[in-house]
Amino acid sequence: MIRKAFKILQFKLLKILYRNSPKKWADFLYRYKFNKKLDWDNPKDINEKINWLKFNHDTTRWTELADKYRVREYVESLGYGEFLPKLYGKWDRAEDIEWDKLPKKFVMKVNNGSGDVLLCENKDELDKKQVMKNMNRLMKTKFGYRMAEPHYNSIIPCIIAEEYLDPKKQAVPSERLTDYKVWVLNGNPEYILVCSDRTKEGICRTIYDTQWKMYPQYTLKKGHSTTTDKPIPCPKCLNKMLEMAAKLSNDEPQVRADFYEVDGKPYIGELTFTSLGGFHDNYSQEFLNILGDKCHLS
Repeated sequence: MIRKAFKILQFKLLKILYRNSPKKWADFLYRYKFNKKLDWDNPKDINEKINWLKFNHDTTRWTELADKYRVREYVESLGYGEFLPKLYGKWDRAEDIEWDKLPKKFVMKVNNGSGDVLLCENKDELDKKQVMKNMNRLMKTKFGYRMAEPHYNSIIPCIIAEEYLDPKKQAVPSERLTDYKVWVLNGNPEYILVCSDRTKEGICRTIYDTQWKMYPQYTLKKGHSTTTDKPIPCPKCLNKMLEMAAKLSNDEPQVRADFYEVDGKPYIGELTFTSLGGFHDNYSQEFLNILGDKCHLS
């Protein structure tokens, strides 16, 4: 117990110490998670290359395209505006949210975070004061400090409300939307991480290639993540997803483009340039190496 408490205290102190030195924090996190040194001089797998890119690549566009509000303009400039969920509003303060203009169902989130999404199915039952409190707290949070992702800290925070996409209208109905996360490496879509059966208890994660061949051995059971060897039907709009993912990638060495499919139509979720911060421990080492081999840094 004493050793565990000391380790937690050490982690918190180092996080404060490295607040102004994100590369050192990334180095520490990598050692802490994988019990080995990150090879900055010769990065090989995708985790090492994501971390290398954070500090050796021009990430100016990352700040713009990881912004869940500003990325909409980029998507529209490529002619894909019809594949975005409808935008109901954007506010710089929670106190400015125009509740009367929102439909009964909507999705609300901050533009610079991850995972903190409000899925509202009935506005009349919403505790608006608590929502505003949470949104203001999230906007003050510097998400980029958590996993050494400096580009997030340059995003000017705001709150957005978007269309609620009905999971009952998916090809495979479930409580939550199924995510199709396309790994694009140097402009080429290579693999799709499918996240399905989301519940409060966990999520099922499986890898497919662009021909929809399944690779259950590439994902690991870790924490709340599970895997399966039971195939998921190929989305009808897979080719459109792959087309959009390639163009949205902006020829970056690596990016993950996330999609949903509702009523057979693809919807763009977000672009992620530092998937899991570059600390994936839920992929097999074989798959980490495959992604790393396809990600060319020069």
